Amino acid sequence: MNKPSMIKIQEFARLTGVSIATISRVFNHHPNIRPDLRKRVFAAAREHGYHPRLSLKQKNVVIITPYNAVWPVQSCVDMILMALTQEMPRRGFRLEILPVNNRDRLEDMQFCAAVAIGAEPADFADWPDRFPVPLVIMDRDGKPNPSHVFYVRSDEAQGMKIAISHLHERGCRKIGCIVHGDPGTGNADLRHAAVIRALNARKLPCDDSLVMFSGPGSERYVELIGKLLKRGVDALFCPGGNAGVMAYYAFSLYERRVPDDISLIASEQTAFSNYTVPPLTTISPDYAAMAASTADVIEACLDGERPQPHTILPYGLIKRESVALPQTPQATAKRK
Repeated sequence: MNKPSMIKIQEFARLTGVSIATISRVFNHHPNIRPDLRKRVFAAAREHGYHPRLSLKQKNVVIITPYNAVWPVQSCVDMILMALTQEMPRRGFRLEILPVNNRDRLEDMQFCAAVAIGAEPADFADWPDRFPVPLVIMDRDGKPNPSHVFYVRSDEAQGMKIAISHLHERGCRKIGCIVHGDPGTGNADLRHAAVIRALNARKLPCDDSLVMFSGPGSERYVELIGKLLKRGVDALFCPGGNAGVMAYYAFSLYERRVPDDISLIASEQTAFSNYTVPPLTTISPDYAAMAASTADVIEACLDGERPQPHTILPYGLIKRESVALPQTPQATAKRK
């Protein structure tokens, strides 16, 4: 871990020609500092390797959320936000919620850290030129640069693997998958690649007619599920979004019963996954652990430590009744 620079603030002030008081205001993110002065001090800090210890008195954390409801993944944003609002105050942090389209307001606020939920890392490429405080991007992966941008996310490869493994262990041999989103957006590519690997590892079919992207919304699920049913799938795995509800709706249109005719796994939605008929088997991020890890990163930065740039946490599998039980030889003979 990188400790704060050995260069004292007095020496840094002499090298930059800026007063100690002004440097302190810049790195404590005082709202009355001019943007051009802030940028000049940041550039000098990078040039001279100056890493100040952030103020431990400043305990405001800004939570940056999507501006509009990002249907159909809004429930995931809500669950992360709920976990943060439970964990952060226990650590003594005060939270302020800021929609992403109001990011310019950050220039007028004092805060010790920021947390962005479901944001694309490219949207924060200018963070080191604007703010000296840590930024934690949740539920996304990105490069560990700049040095004070961190990532906390779930292990997409492990999550896809446990779902495919569960279906395979229950006797499913032709598994269809619809990954929420388009290629190149969110976690869609990570999930798609992980599903392919998991199917290959079990020597199950996995061509493009079985593993698909949904696109940005929910409109195509009925059409895609119809195509998968024509392919003769005996199970469907739909990671991301509200695909569980859409799958139940599609199966009702196509007169398929879960799990008698087809097994189903989707992403957990606390508002309804346990209340569908039958209750839906799901994969779920550990939202409490994600919030705790985010708080750990911020506390480490405030203590002058350098935490790991990436924190990757395992998914959990919530077993309910939407996946068929393994067929015994006697049951198989009886059905024949």
